[in-house]
Amino acid sequence: MEETKEQKSELKKACVNCGAELLYAPGTTELKCEYCGYTQNIPLSESQFEELELQPYLETLGTQSHSQAITMLQCKSCGANQHIEENYKSLHCVYCNSPLIIEDAYKEEWILPGAVLPFQITQQKAHLVFQKWVKGLWWAPNKLKKASLDPQNTKGLYSPYWTFDAQLFANYSGQRGDYYYVTVPYTTTVNGKTVTRTRQERRTRWTPVSGSISGFVDDTLIKASEQQSGRIPPKVAHWNLKELKPFDSSYLAGFVTEKYTISLKEGHLESTQEARKIAERWACRDIGGDTQRVTSLDMKLTNETFKHILLPVYISAYRYNGKRYNFFVNGQTGAIAGQRPYSFWKIFFFVLFILAVLGTIIYLANQ
Repeated sequence: MEETKEQKSELKKACVNCGAELLYAPGTTELKCEYCGYTQNIPLSESQFEELELQPYLETLGTQSHSQAITMLQCKSCGANQHIEENYKSLHCVYCNSPLIIEDAYKEEWILPGAVLPFQITQQKAHLVFQKWVKGLWWAPNKLKKASLDPQNTKGLYSPYWTFDAQLFANYSGQRGDYYYVTVPYTTTVNGKTVTRTRQERRTRWTPVSGSISGFVDDTLIKASEQQSGRIPPKVAHWNLKELKPFDSSYLAGFVTEKYTISLKEGHLESTQEARKIAERWACRDIGGDTQRVTSLDMKLTNETFKHILLPVYISAYRYNGKRYNFFVNGQTGAIAGQRPYSFWKIFFFVLFILAVLGTIIYLANQ
């Protein structure tokens, strides 16, 4: 049974006209041949996302269900685990641009994605966004600006995330703070004389409270991969999850897919911490008043489910003076962020220019 699944996952779709590989066309529901222009619709699934019951997977009883073997390549430079389809042209790591050796490929099980957010902008558009951003960087090295001209430096990646759902219930105790104001005298100096005046100062009246809260925590998003460097910046890591589609491997055609390195158990622990923060916010809202303190919170999560999802991002990797820099473009929104190097010589000569201008102004002023 597993062998059948594996063969199916590696099956590629060929163009009926020329036999070339069909690739996913971002922003559409089509596969497209980049040679003859033939298009083929990706069937729209009428089924909803399947939320998997969490506990069986945490207890390893469910790991054989909804799982599949895929071909993986690990970058020896930065450690990123990548599933690269045969049709992907450049066998280079998306994070650090180091060469990947196809002979090092190995098989590994993963929990099948339950949903995917397809790329909405093309690689060409993402590269134009990157180019425009680089041109606007002050003191950027000329090598960086030249590197931004090559579209091969911008690669599309499906990044793995966990999402967790749960029914939350919690008992809390704390304090409700209500503001009130008192008139307080103070002394000040006016025209050399000491005078007494009054002012209003805010005080807080605290009242002990306790209660309970409940609600549904939906789609807590947890990053499922953590590299030594090259992390997706928070500015870029915002997607509209309402646009998720039931998983279909057709959307992956032509892109790199990263395998999760943060286990389901680790992701669940992080999501529980996020759920506690949500519970504290709900408790504060329930307490009311002007300000609140939550001193104890007994939280319970039930009906916990999860899914493995893939989210789109374009990455450009660049090395300058032996250091690696990554730039990221959100594959749905086009938002961009990243690290940037500075040119020492550009800054040095600019400072010299400013000093020369100041020297000239001082000299003329003295004359």
